[in-house]
Amino acid sequence: MGLNRRRGLLVLGFAAAMWGGFASVAQIAKTSPAKTFPWSDASLSPDVRADLVIKEMTLDEKISLLHGQGMPMGGQTGTRSNGGAGYTVAIPRLGIPSIQMADSAYGVTRGAAMGRYSTALPNNLGAASSWDTAMMRTYGELIGTELRDEGYNMTLGGGVNLAREPRDGRTFEYMGEDPLLAGTLDGNVEVGVQSQHIIGDVKHYAINDQESGRMAVNANIDQRAMRETDLRAFEIALRISHAGAVMCSYNRVNGVYACQNSYLLSDVLKGAFGFKGFVLSDWGGTHSTVRASHAGLDQEQPGDYFYGDALKKAVEDGRISQAELNEHVHRVLRSMFAAGLFDDPGKMQVPDVEHGYATAQHIAEESIVLLRNEHHILPLTGVRRIAVIGGHADVGVLSGGGSAQVNPPGGSPVPPQPGKGIFAAFIHEEWMPDSPLRALREALPETAISFTSGDDVAAAKTAASQADVAIVFVYQWESEGLDLPTLNLAPEQDKLVESVAAANPRTIVVLETGSPATMPWVDKVQGIVEAWYPGIRGGEALAEILTGKVNPSGKLAITFPKSDADLPHPKLVTPPPSSEPHFPAKGKRPANFMKVLASGLPAFQTYYSEGLKVGYKWYDAENKPVLFPFGFGLSYTTFAYSDLHVTAGTAPTVNFTLKNTGERAGTEIAEVYAALPAAAQEPPKRLVGWARVVLQPGQAKQISIPVDRDRLTIFDVAHKDWELAPGSYTILVGSSSRDLPLTQSLTLP
Repeated sequence: MGLNRRRGLLVLGFAAAMWGGFASVAQIAKTSPAKTFPWSDASLSPDVRADLVIKEMTLDEKISLLHGQGMPMGGQTGTRSNGGAGYTVAIPRLGIPSIQMADSAYGVTRGAAMGRYSTALPNNLGAASSWDTAMMRTYGELIGTELRDEGYNMTLGGGVNLAREPRDGRTFEYMGEDPLLAGTLDGNVEVGVQSQHIIGDVKHYAINDQESGRMAVNANIDQRAMRETDLRAFEIALRISHAGAVMCSYNRVNGVYACQNSYLLSDVLKGAFGFKGFVLSDWGGTHSTVRASHAGLDQEQPGDYFYGDALKKAVEDGRISQAELNEHVHRVLRSMFAAGLFDDPGKMQVPDVEHGYATAQHIAEESIVLLRNEHHILPLTGVRRIAVIGGHADVGVLSGGGSAQVNPPGGSPVPPQPGKGIFAAFIHEEWMPDSPLRALREALPETAISFTSGDDVAAAKTAASQADVAIVFVYQWESEGLDLPTLNLAPEQDKLVESVAAANPRTIVVLETGSPATMPWVDKVQGIVEAWYPGIRGGEALAEILTGKVNPSGKLAITFPKSDADLPHPKLVTPPPSSEPHFPAKGKRPANFMKVLASGLPAFQTYYSEGLKVGYKWYDAENKPVLFPFGFGLSYTTFAYSDLHVTAGTAPTVNFTLKNTGERAGTEIAEVYAALPAAAQEPPKRLVGWARVVLQPGQAKQISIPVDRDRLTIFDVAHKDWELAPGSYTILVGSSSRDLPLTQSLTLP
C-alpha cells in the first residue's frame, strides 16, 4: 500500500471516528418530510413556488428568513446551527428548511473544529491559472459535494474581485486581474457547486480590493471603470452560473456602503444584470434598516441587528411596504427552490477522502506555473544529488488564511506563528501536511535528496554546493483581515535564494504565494516554479511537475511586476487607527461587536484613478516592463502560431494554426486579445478569448475561437448601455499578453 493511500485512509478513519459526536446535526435541515404543500410540486418554477409559500407566511416568519441567527465569533450562538459561519432558521410549519452556510473558497472551512474532514484544494488564484473552465466546474463540484456531506446547503465562497491592489490579503481567494477570465472561471465554479444542490454565492460586491480598513474604506471610482472591470467580472460570473446569492462587501463605494448602495444593488445587480437571487451582507456589513431595504439588501448576516425587530417595526409603521418585504422573502425562497433545498435536502456522510485527494492533485498539476527554465534545468532527469532547502518543504505546503482557511487534517505540521493585524488572535499560518521532500524522494528513489531548513545560510550553501541541483522553497503567507505590506518576500528568504544560487548556479526556486512576488534574484537562478498554495496534495503535484511526469501548462492569471514602485498605487493605502475595530488583548470579541461595526467606522479614502487600467492593461498603457506578464507560462515543449484569419461579422471568429514544435506532448493555452479603436479611449488591449489545446509532438491543429460581441463593447455612461466604438479593431493571438505574434485588423458592423 503506497504512502498516499495509507495517509488517505488514516484521514478517512480520523474523520469517521470524529463524526459520531456530530451526527445529530444531520437533523438540522429536516422539516416535516411527510407533509406535502402546494409548493411541493417540483414541476412549478422557483418563482411560482416561492410566491405560493409567501401567501401562507406570517410577518414574523417572513422576517426570520431575512437575517441570520448569530455565530459564536459574533457574540451570539444558535441552537440549530451546523457550525458554519451563519444560518437562517427552518420553518417546519411550512416545510421550509434552514439555510446552513459555510465559508468554502478553496474547500469547506472549520472542518476539523467540528470533527470533519474537508479537502483543501489549490487556492483560487492558483486554480485560475489553469484557465480551464471544465476543471473549475470540477473544483466547484468537489466543494459542493463536501458541503452537502457536512450538512451545509449554501456556500460563502465565490470570490471574483479583480486584483486592483495585488497586495490585498485576499488576492489568493480571487481569480486574477481580468474580468473575462475571472468571471468565466468563477461562474463555472458556481455551476459546479450548485450542481450538488447548494446555493451558490458570488462575492464581495463590489470594489472590495483591500483588506486593511476594509470596513471603513471608501473606494472612489468612476462609473465606466466600474462597469467595464470589477462589475463586468460579476456580470459574467452570474450570467454563467445563475448563482442564488451575491454577498455585498464591507467597504463604501463612492461614499455609500456597498450593502445599502442602490446603484450597485438595484440599478446594476438586480436591474442591468437581471439577478434573480438574494443579496446578503458580509458579516457585520449591514448599516441600516430602511435605507438598506430600499437599496436592495435582502438579508442581514450574521445577526438581526437591523433586519430583526427593527425591520418588523419598519413594516408595521409603513416605512417599508409589504411588497418590498415580500420581494426580499421571494428572492430567498426562490434561490432555495432553484438549488433544490426543498426537494433534495441530502444527508450527512463522511466525504470521499481519496476522491478529494485525487481531484486536488490534478487541479494543482494544471495550476502550477513554470516561470523560468534556463538550460532546460527542468524536468529533473539523470540527477544524482538534489539539495532541497527551506520553506518547511520537509513537512508541508502553505495555505491561505482567514475565513477561507481549510483546516489541515491532524493539524498544521508547522507550529502556528504569532498572528498579525486586527484578527491576530484568530488567524495564523496553517500548513497542509503534505511534504514536497517526501514526494520527491518517492518520485526519484535512485536520487540522493537532502534537506536543509535554510535557517542557517552557511549550512544551506554547503548543502547546495555538494548537490547537482538545489531547490529552494520560499513563501509569502496571505490572509483575510490584513494586506501585504509589500510584494517582496521576507529579506531572509531573498538572501537565502541568492546565497544558494551563488553556491550552485543550477538552482531552482519554488514559490508558495497567493499573490505575485518580486524576485531580485530572478537572473541568478535557472528555474522558477510558482506553486501557489497547492492544497492537500501539493507535494505530489510538485513532484510530478519537477520530474516531468506532468508537463506544466498553467499560465499566470495575474501580472508579476518588477517592484511595488510599478504598481498603480506604489504606496499601499492604509487606514488610520480610528478606521479599524479594536478587540481586547486576549482576542475575545465583545458581545456588541456587530453593533460596533453597524454603527460605522470613520471613512478613509482610496482613489482608483487608474480606472480601466487594471493589471496588464496598466503595465501596457504605462509602457512598464514586468517580471512575468499576464498569461505567461512555460512548458517542457514548444508551440508555434501561424495562419491567422479572422471572420468578420457581428461576432468575429478567430481562426489560426497551433503546432507543437517540441518532442513531447503538451497543453498550450492560446490567448486572443483585441485592441479597440482609438475612439474607444481604452487601454492598449483586452483579453477576448482563449483555448486550451492538447497537442502531441509535431501535431498541428486548426483552432477556432468565437469572440462574442459584448467582449468588444465599451460602456456608455450617458446612455447606460454597451456600444461598439467606430473604427478599426485589431485581433492579436499568442501565448501571453506580451507574446502575440499574430495580428489582423478588421472593421465591425
